[in-house]
Amino acid sequence: MKNERRYLDHAATTPLDPEVFKIMKPYFTEKFGNPSSIHETGHGAKVAIKKAREQVAKVLHCRPNEILFTSGGTESDNLALKGVAEANNWKGHIITSVIEHHAIYNTARYLKERGLDITFVKVDEKGIINPDDILSAIKDDTILVSIMCANNEIGTIEPISEIGKEVKKQGIVMHTDAVQAGGVLSLNVDKLHIDMMSLSAHKFYGPKGIGILYVRNGTEFVPQQIGGAQEFKKRASTENVPGIIGLSDALFRSDDKRKKESDRLIGLRDFTIQKIQQEIKGAILTGHKTERLPNNISFCFPGLEGEALVMRLSERGFDTSSGSACASGNFDASHVLLACGLDAKVALGSLRVAIGKSTTKEDLELFINVLKEEVKKLAKIAGIVDIAYR
Repeated sequence: MKNERRYLDHAATTPLDPEVFKIMKPYFTEKFGNPSSIHETGHGAKVAIKKAREQVAKVLHCRPNEILFTSGGTESDNLALKGVAEANNWKGHIITSVIEHHAIYNTARYLKERGLDITFVKVDEKGIINPDDILSAIKDDTILVSIMCANNEIGTIEPISEIGKEVKKQGIVMHTDAVQAGGVLSLNVDKLHIDMMSLSAHKFYGPKGIGILYVRNGTEFVPQQIGGAQEFKKRASTENVPGIIGLSDALFRSDDKRKKESDRLIGLRDFTIQKIQQEIKGAILTGHKTERLPNNISFCFPGLEGEALVMRLSERGFDTSSGSACASGNFDASHVLLACGLDAKVALGSLRVAIGKSTTKEDLELFINVLKEEVKKLAKIAGIVDIAYR
């Protein structure tokens, strides 16, 4: 008989909220119209999108016409960086960080290959970016600063409001990848002092394949997808009406319950971190202890392979993830953990646990017991005596 599965990988994706699906469902069937059509069926879809955009704008505290619906976080990040770069004739200086998601990190590297000047600001051992380092990196031709709101691997929350406030004083466009922040942190764009923000619905119990790029009115920005006049002529393509409806509803529901749910998650997070530190000798907490996402628990187990640990935990019924990746038979350590100063051999033993709405204390108590067993087994296989029960 298979073990009951306990999903502890909510940073990768979340299950679609059944109530959200109920609201989406009619837009796959009887309300299937193309919003660009002028007949009644098309008009109904257009009105639904308008209401959804207004609901999103309330959560972000912005104007509805500043919301662009995209296919997800990766497109939003690409659109932000490339859109600003082209608005500046593919010239100028961009500042980002060494721990960004690959959607930003690799896009910045691509722009560097095209001739733009890119600065990757370093972080401390907890993954925190020093606002002074951002200010010190600014040049006369700096056109954009893009710093993630919170890291997807180690959960560290960055001082975006402080960074954004100073960047805005310089008249530079400020973007944040807030994909991990949706539903757990405030998304008030004015308080964050940002001009652009990326979000993805499947991180806050919405559907996959739909995201947001917030673009403050007046921001110099050139569309990257050419076609029709959708999304205020800034993102061509027939709108994903069911996805937009689902995103809007999921974001509203998550934000409405954010304070209460975040407090619950923080309690479970801190309980789990404390128990692992107490019971597994050698386990290294990654990320900041308190300035971290409410649902993020991340450790490294020196000498072990993170992917091997993930697979063994999966066999025991627990879904987790690792920052290490196997490519062509070789293991690559997470660029985030390496940037935090961890040795590659230590970083290869990374494990991320991301809890969610369905997670209970009982789930985590069971998980910790299984984790102890599997760490001990892998340590024995690896011939390591430093990692064992205390």
